[in-house]
Amino acid sequence: MLPIQIDYKRCNGCGICEKNCPGDLIYSDEKTGLPYIKYPDECWFCGACRIDCPKNCLDIKFPLTSL
Repeated sequence: MLPIQIDYKRCNGCGICEKNCPGDLIYSDEKTGLPYIKYPDECWFCGACRIDCPKNCLDIKFPLTSL
């Protein structure tokens, strides 16, 4: 499962998530203009991608941790 889940039914391809990602993990598809996660294993779970999303279409699935 990818750490960043994108609801493509809501996404308008504005590119804010791509600009906000400090890890440079999110890219826009050249054909559709929609974002995709190019390097999912490098996600820091910081949430920067979803902070300014006007459509609230990003969700982060945090990994399970053992106690």
